[in-house]
Amino acid sequence: MTSVTSDHEQSSGRIPSKVATRPVLPAPAEPATADSAGGELVDDLFRVHAVTLVRVAMLLLGDQASAEDVVQDAFFGLYRSLPKLKDRSKALPYLRASVVNGSRSVLRSRKRAVRRGVHHEPPVWSAESAAMAGEDRKALLAAVARLPRRAREVLALRYYLDLADHEIAAALGVSRTTVSSTASRALAALGRELKEEL
Repeated sequence: MTSVTSDHEQSSGRIPSKVATRPVLPAPAEPATADSAGGELVDDLFRVHAVTLVRVAMLLLGDQASAEDVVQDAFFGLYRSLPKLKDRSKALPYLRASVVNGSRSVLRSRKRAVRRGVHHEPPVWSAESAAMAGEDRKALLAAVARLPRRAREVLALRYYLDLADHEIAAALGVSRTTVSSTASRALAALGRELKEEL
């Protein structure tokens, strides 16, 4: 144990009323390593997956600003949860689920806002935004936008992220059978609607 006193106290000869005693220890290397490793994991995931996750959120929400906010919140949530995350391989599924859940929250907030008479920016499938897109893409986005929420989520995760049904089930918190049947019904509905429009 070593006493900690100031240079002034030592040079003046005064004895401090309270002498703080504590062991001199080296800086803790282990937590810093864990933090930097966790930071690197989040950084690597962000570099590889952020743009794709923003695009998925944009398909679910219809506007880029909200999609970017949802993805940013998902990465921040992952960073905060790293100490509790025992299996680092579950980080990407955690992000996917966070993006879907964050998108659901935004959609719920929008519904509440509409009831109060507040409107948000036009979605990507609106006439204003889709005017720049081709007619086929515009029709497809409009048809997807009319699908039930879970159907949109399943299709976005399956065809945009190219996830297997068991990965989609994990991200959405539903069974694999639910994913399969939802995708089947959604594709049938899209086929009928797009055929009618042609």
